[in-house]
Amino acid sequence: MSQRSRLNLIVVQMLVLSLVLAMLGRLFYLQVAAGLKYQNAALSIQSRDIVTPAVRGAIVDDTGLPMAMDRPGMVITVDRSVLGKMPDKGQAVLERVASLMGIAYSDLYTRTRLCGEIAFGKRTGCWNGTLYQPIPVTKEATQVQALKILENPDIYPGISASPVPIRSYPSLAGENAAHVLGYVGSITTADLANTSKQYYLNETVGKTGLEAQYDQYLQGTPGIKTVIVDRTENITRTATTTAPVAGNNIVTNINAKLQAATEQALASSVLSARAQGNKADSGAAIVMDVHTGRILAMASYPTYDPNIWQKGLTTAQATALFSDADGVPALSRAIDGTYAPASAFKVLSVAAASHAGYDLNANYNCPYSIKFGNQTFHNDDTKVSGSMSLQTAIAVSCDTIWYQIGYDQWVKDGGLHPKSNPNDFFFKNAAAFGVGQPTGIDLPSEASGRLPDRAWKLAYYKENKNFYCNYTSRAKPADLTPFLIAIAKEDCTDGYIVRAGDAINFAIGQGDVLMTPLQMTDVYAAVANGGILFKPEVARAIVKPDGTVLQEIQPQENGLIPASTSTLNFLHGALRAVATSGTAAGVFGNYPIQVSGKTGTGQVQGRNANGTAKDPTSWFASYAPSNKPEYAVVMMVSQGGYGASTSAVGVKEIYNALFGVTGNTVDPKKAIFPNGAPPSTLPKIDLRNATVKTP
Repeated sequence: MSQRSRLNLIVVQMLVLSLVLAMLGRLFYLQVAAGLKYQNAALSIQSRDIVTPAVRGAIVDDTGLPMAMDRPGMVITVDRSVLGKMPDKGQAVLERVASLMGIAYSDLYTRTRLCGEIAFGKRTGCWNGTLYQPIPVTKEATQVQALKILENPDIYPGISASPVPIRSYPSLAGENAAHVLGYVGSITTADLANTSKQYYLNETVGKTGLEAQYDQYLQGTPGIKTVIVDRTENITRTATTTAPVAGNNIVTNINAKLQAATEQALASSVLSARAQGNKADSGAAIVMDVHTGRILAMASYPTYDPNIWQKGLTTAQATALFSDADGVPALSRAIDGTYAPASAFKVLSVAAASHAGYDLNANYNCPYSIKFGNQTFHNDDTKVSGSMSLQTAIAVSCDTIWYQIGYDQWVKDGGLHPKSNPNDFFFKNAAAFGVGQPTGIDLPSEASGRLPDRAWKLAYYKENKNFYCNYTSRAKPADLTPFLIAIAKEDCTDGYIVRAGDAINFAIGQGDVLMTPLQMTDVYAAVANGGILFKPEVARAIVKPDGTVLQEIQPQENGLIPASTSTLNFLHGALRAVATSGTAAGVFGNYPIQVSGKTGTGQVQGRNANGTAKDPTSWFASYAPSNKPEYAVVMMVSQGGYGASTSAVGVKEIYNALFGVTGNTVDPKKAIFPNGAPPSTLPKIDLRNATVKTP
C-alpha cells in the first residue's frame, strides 16, 4: 500500500472515530446529563396541575385596619374551547348563564371575548387572557347559582363554579381609596411575559395602585397538586402536592379615617364649586407628613367602587370608567393629572427672584395692569394697589410684580437672542424644586408634569413644526382665526425661542408649565420642613402573615430646594399672611389652628366638549401648624373657580378632621392623631376580627 493510501485510511479512521465519539457524547447528554429535563418534559405531557390560589396579603392602614383583603367567594368560569365546538358557538349556553346571573347577554358576551376579537373602541370589559384558560365572568356567584351550574352540566356545558378567595375593599372607615389601593385582575399573557416570577393562568395579579406596586409581596405562592393522567384524561396517580403559602401584608401610611374625611372634603368642594356656577369636573387632595414625605391621605375625584372589578364589569361600567363625559373616574388626578399651578407656584418664583438678586424685603410697584410690546397683562383684582412689600404681594396675590420680574430676567438673558449661557433663574429653580420630574412615589403611572424651559421648547418645536407650517390645511375650520393663523406662522418660523410672554406667564405659574397635585404637596412640605424634598411613600412596611416585619420602608430624601434660610423665613411669613390678611383670610382669618398657604386660580385655554369656555383651576396649597409644621395639605379642583372660595374651604375641612376642630374650638380627643403626629410605630394586624362587608 502506498504512502498516500495509508494517509487517506488514517484520515477516514479518525473521521469515523470522531463521529462515534460525538454520538456517544450526545447519547450521554440525553440519557444522563439532561435526563431529568426530558423526563420532566415527558411527564408534563401526561400530567396536569391543579392550582389552589394562595390567600393574597392584606393592605392595612396605619392602625392595622384592613382596606384590602381576601374573603371567600364563588367564581363562575366559561370554557371557550368547549363552547366553540357547538353549532351555535355556545350562544344558547351563554344566554342561560346570563339569565342565571341576572345580567345582559351582551355584557356576558363581552366578558368572554378576547380583546382582539372586539372592535377597538368597544373593548372595555373584554378578556385579556387566552382561549385555553377558563374565563372568569364573576367571582360574586351565590351558592344557589353555583349549585345550579354544578348539578346541571348538560344544561351548562363548559361552565364551571368553584370556591376561590376574592379581593374585597371593605371601606370599614368609610374610605374609598380606589386610586391608592388599585385592583386585581386575572393574569394575562402580557403579565406572564413581563415578569420573571412563575404564575399560573388562574391566578390574579395587581393591575394598578398598591396592588400592582407590591404584587410580588402580596401575591403569595399557590398550592400545586400535580396529577398523572392517561390518554383519556383519567387520573392515575398524584405526583406531587404543595400547600399554598399566604402573601405578605402591606402596612400603609394612610389613615383610613383621614382618607375618608379627605375624600368627603374634596367631593364637597367640587359640589360647592358647581353650586357657585363653575363646571368643576374633577379634583384631587393630598395630606403629607412634612417630616418624612409619608402620604397620610390621597383622594381623587371622581372615583369608583374598586369592588366592581371582582363582581365583573358591565359594558356600561367599563365604558364609564374611561369616559370623558363621566370625568374618567379611572384616572388618579393626584399623581397623573397635570395642571397649571397658578399663584401657588409663587413660592418657586420667590426663590428664583432671590437668586436673581432681588431684595425680598423691599417694596415693589403693583399696578392693575402692565404692558409689554402690544400685549397688556392684568391682575385678577381690578383695584390699583400701588407700592407694597413683596410679602404683601404674596398675601394679596399681586401678579404684575411678577410679570415685571419675569420680563426683566428674560431681557437680561438676551430676550429673543439669548446669551450662550443664560442665567435662567426661573427655569433652573423650578427644576431644582422638582418641576418636570416624577417624585418617585411608590405608585405606578406617575406623571412628570412639564417644565417648559429652552430644551422643552426646542423639542416641542421639532415635534410640531410640520403642523404649524401647514396650519391652514390641517386645523379645524373653527380654529382658522386671524390670531391663531398668525401664531402658527410665528411658531413655524421660530417656535423654539423662549419669548417674553413665556417668561412672564411662567413667573406666575401659567403658560405651558404643568404640575401634579403631588408635586405641589412635595414642594410645600419642603418649605415647611426647612427645605427637604422627600420621596413620597404610601407603604410603611411589608409584614409576614405571622407578624414578622420583612421590610420597613424608611423616608428617603430627593434633595434640597434651592432656598436659603432667609428665603424660607420670608416664605413662612408671606404664606402665613395669606391666611391672616390675604386671599385666604376669609377662610382662615379666625381659625384656631395657624395655617400657612397660598391660593391659586389657574386660567385654562380651550373649550369643553359642549363648546363652553373652561373655568379656572382652583388651588390651595398649605401646611400647618404654621409655628411647628406637621402636615402639608393641598387641594386642586379642575374648573373649580377661585382658589379661596373652593379649594381653601375644602382644605379647611381636612384640617378640621386632622386637629379635631369644631367651629373655633379644638378638641384633641376628636383629632385624627390625638398625640399631635402620625404614629411612629407599626400596628398589629389582626384580620381574624375584621368585619368585612360583602359588596
